[in-house]
Amino acid sequence: MATSTNPATHPTATPTPATHSKLGAHRAFTLLRTVFTIAPIAFGLDKFAEVLTDWEQYLAPWINDVVPGSAHDAMLTVGVIEIIAGIAVAVAPRYGAILVAGWLAGIIVNLVTMGEYYDVALRDFGLLVGALALAVLAWDRGKAAA
Repeated sequence: MATSTNPATHPTATPTPATHSKLGAHRAFTLLRTVFTIAPIAFGLDKFAEVLTDWEQYLAPWINDVVPGSAHDAMLTVGVIEIIAGIAVAVAPRYGAILVAGWLAGIIVNLVTMGEYYDVALRDFGLLVGALALAVLAWDRGKAAA
């Protein structure tokens, strides 16, 4: 009686198109999860260290007028939220990715309403789409596991 080899688990077997698709989705998920864990945490920490930039310049005046405290206080709060979002992606990517996408949407609105930094807003839009892609991949992984 001959035994069959599962190409998905046997290292020398020729992968099928379905196996390639699963492997590609897994790699994309891992890349996106890694970047959307590290980047928000790094940017959040930098709100306290101010090594990369003066973050207060990116706060729209109308938001500064609405939030309590100074622009610096607002940026420290932003830093804490970004750190939490990065941790959320690491722990629960289905929900963390949606949190990051929503946060990026808020940043985009902030920048566009300033009438400045449209280039940063456009980059953040690309990141928002990447966060949504991570959410889709994470939900698909959850369905496959169930």
